[in-house]
Amino acid sequence: GRVKLSQKENDRISKLIENNLAEARIRAIQTKKIKRIQYLESINKRIEHLPKLLHNKDTAKIVVAALYLGEGAKTKGGHVMLGNSAPAIIDLFQKLLRSSYSLDEKKFRCTLQCRADQNTRELERFWSKTTNISLTQFYKARIDPRTIGKPSRKPDYKGVCRIDYLSVGLAYELTILGQAIC
Repeated sequence: GRVKLSQKENDRISKLIENNLAEARIRAIQTKKIKRIQYLESINKRIEHLPKLLHNKDTAKIVVAALYLGEGAKTKGGHVMLGNSAPAIIDLFQKLLRSSYSLDEKKFRCTLQCRADQNTRELERFWSKTTNISLTQFYKARIDPRTIGKPSRKPDYKGVCRIDYLSVGLAYELTILGQAIC
C-alpha cells in the first residue's frame, strides 16, 4: 500500500521542492545570461572589422550621407543640418564629415534644443566639447515651450544638438549621394 505521511513530513517535502525549484530558476537565469553574453560576443567577433572600413573616405562619405538621409533636415536653405539627442550620433557625424571632406571650421553652427528646466549654458558647454565647435558659433538655445512647468524625467538628457554646416554644395552632395544609395 501507500505510505501515509504526516502533515509535518508533507510540509518538509513541499519546502524541499520549493527550494529546489528556486535553485533551478537561479541556475536557468545564470545559464541564459551566459548564453546571451556568448551570443553578443559572437556578434562582436563577426563585425569587429567593419568600423575600420570608415578609414576609407568613400565609405565614410556613404555613412555620412546615410546619417544625413535619416537624421538630417533637407531644407531649401541649402546647408547641411542634422540634429540628434545622442552624443555618439553627433560625434560620429562630425568625425566622418571632417575626415571625408575638406571643411572650413568657421562654417559650423550649433543650436541646442532643450527643455525649460535645463541649464542651457551647461548643455552648450557639453555640446561644444562633444562637437569641437566653439561656443561663439552657437545660435541662441531654443527652449521647447511645451516643457514649461514640467520637470524633466531623464536626468542624463542633454537636449537635441543641431549641427549646421553652411555649404550649399555639401548639402547637395549629401542629398544626391543619399538618394543614390537608396
